[in-house]
Parts: sequence; structure tokens; C-alpha cells
Amino acid sequence: MKYFKYHALGNDYLVIDPKDLKTPLATAQIKVICHRNFGLGSDGILLGQSPSAQCRFALRIFNPDGSEAEKSGNGLRIFSRYLWDTGLVKNEEFTIQTLGGAVRSRVLEGGKTVRVEMGQVSFDSRKIPVAGADREVLEEPIRAGDRTFKFCGATIGNPHCVIPHSEISPELAKQYGPLLEVHPLFPNRTNVQFMKVLDRNTIRIEIWERGAGYTLASGSSSSAAAAVAHKLGLCDKSISVRMPGGAIEIEIQDNFHVLMTGPVTRVAEGELSPEIFETIVPA
Repeated sequence: MKYFKYHALGNDYLVIDPKDLKTPLATAQIKVICHRNFGLGSDGILLGQSPSAQCRFALRIFNPDGSEAEKSGNGLRIFSRYLWDTGLVKNEEFTIQTLGGAVRSRVLEGGKTVRVEMGQVSFDSRKIPVAGADREVLEEPIRAGDRTFKFCGATIGNPHCVIPHSEISPELAKQYGPLLEVHPLFPNRTNVQFMKVLDRNTIRIEIWERGAGYTLASGSSSSAAAAVAHKLGLCDKSISVRMPGGAIEIEIQDNFHVLMTGPVTRVAEGELSPEIFETIVPA
């Protein structure tokens, strides 16, 4: 089974062509492939799909726990770079269908940078979804363990819980992210971002990703957090989102449509040995 590995600010994905698969990947196989010790190691797997009438390409995104993500900003940039590397696209804009909606993408700077029109951010509880009455989910209390935070709910095709906070750290995300991911308010679980506003054009976030855990960078998290910062009047429309892995540039357009621009790095390509599937990965 051939694979291509890329990272986007330390958030790494494996791209696999479904044509190289004899059978669809099972959850147990995805867990082994993504495992940092027993497999190749990655934050997820990207599988290209047959295009639709509306989109030139289509993509499925799998988390390391085997669950399927609706959308991933870093995953979309990586998949776009893969399409460029394999000669399927050049410098033109093209469309990609995901479970979280269609996006428009363009590869820039000889593959080093990718710009994606991520779609529209919504704060509507029905669309995210968030349990309770129909509403915009803004600055509501949420309890996690021994702490109560104020959060904003958002979706850009996948769910997000954004927590503005005066001081953030990896430890904060690792301690409370797992609790918030599975909080009863989120029937489909959620991605979690702890956000600190640095100035009108800069925020910093720490990320706990649904199905993946603590993550160095995330495109959809950057999009959601930047949209929340703008919605709350804390930032202007052009926002640099700083993360442990680096920065992504977000432009908030009309009606909270988001334009995301960030780097992609090609890491390796090779053949995956079927022998790894003989290993039982400890729970």
C-alpha cells in the first residue's frame, strides 16, 4: 500500500489512494497505521474519492481513533498539495467535496502554501450541533471537571467549542480538552480551542481535536477561533492565528465566510507493509 506523508505546521497526515486498497480500511487498521509506535504515525488519513458533478475532487478524512471527520483545514491543504505534487492540478483554483461541505482551493508558491475557501462559519446551535434551545451559542457557561469556562460554539462543517481565556497553555488543553470533547452539550463530540486574543489582528490557540487529541495546529480550529474573535468584536477581519506548530492567516469575509492560507511540507512517500496489521495495538 503506497502512502504520501505531509505535515501542515506539525499536524501530519497520510494520503492514501483508495485504488491501492484491496478492501476499505477498517477502524483497527486506521488505528495501527496512525499509531506513533506500531505504525507510520500520523494525525489522520486522507482518502481521495470519486468526484461529484459539483466538485472536481472529493475527500474522506479519518482520525487516529478511526472516526471520520467532516472537514479539516490542514487536511485540505495537504490533500491539495498532494494533488499538485501528482500533477492532477497546477495553479488553477479547484473544488474539493468533504462531508462538511465543498471548498475551493489553490496551491501557491510552488506547493509551499495553499489557500482554501473554507466555507461559512455558523454559531447556530442546530447546525453545530449544541444541545438545548435554538440559539447562537455565544459566551455560555460550561463545566469541565473542577472548572467552569465560558464558551462559544461554532461550525465550519465540523463542530468547535471555542473558549476565550486570559492565559492558555498545552497543559490546559490536555487537562480539559478530553472532558469538553465528550461533554453532553455536544451530541457529535467537539473540537476544543482555548483562545487568547493578543491584539486586533492576532490570536493564539491551544487545540484538543476530536478523535485525535492534543494537536500542534489545525486549520478548521483556526477558522472557528478567528470567527469567534471577530464575532465577539475582539479582532478585525484579518487575523493571524498562532499555534504551537506555527501560524495560519485567516480572512473573515462577508457573512463569516473564511479564507485560510497556510504552509504545507512534504515529508515522505513509501510502501506500507501489511505485516503491521498482524500487531495488536494496546488500548
